Amino acid sequence: MTMLLRQIARYVAQKAAADPRAREIALKAAQSAADEAKHIARQDDRAYAAGRAVRQALNRLNNGR
Repeated sequence: MTMLLRQIARYVAQKAAADPRAREIALKAAQSAADEAKHIARQDDRAYAAGRAVRQALNRLNNGR
């Protein structure tokens, strides 16, 4: 599993390095992930907050937003 995630990360990094538009998208995604991580860290029940964040992300992917 770790190798797969490493390969995905390498692919994303290569795409972002080659294309200015992809760099912009990657930057926004990283900022969004950092903001979400900060929000989860402030919660009392972090597992519940993380589960909600994952569910919201999956819903956004499924709805095409």
